[in-house]
Amino acid sequence: MTAKPRQIFIAAAVLAGPDGRVLLVRKRGTNVFMQPGGKIEPGEASLAALQREVQEELGVAIDPATAHYLGRFSAPAAHETDATVVAEVFWLAIQSNPVPQAEIEEARWVDPAELDELELAVLSRHHILPAYLKAR
Repeated sequence: MTAKPRQIFIAAAVLAGPDGRVLLVRKRGTNVFMQPGGKIEPGEASLAALQREVQEELGVAIDPATAHYLGRFSAPAAHETDATVVAEVFWLAIQSNPVPQAEIEEARWVDPAELDELELAVLSRHHILPAYLKAR
């Protein structure tokens, strides 16, 4: 009998710029791009976790009143074996210019409809970005 993979609960953001492109990030020491965000602390609301993580990773203060809930999605974790990521996902339009901080090595603005060559987390490629393209 195989063990059930452990679940990692995160909040993630689709940060959309004025030109329609979205921001993806790559953590230090990895090749995979994904949405900014991170783990939800025990007792923390998903939107509060998102505010904290986006501020830590990109130096961007987000207004929770402008967040649009996209949904809850899950997929195999990009950087942890035998784990599933369960993400509460929001999209927000931003005007500021994010600057990679903390564990983020690279932030890249991309057209969400043209991502073929980019190495993306399964959660981003198959769940989050398709949901965003339908919702926007």
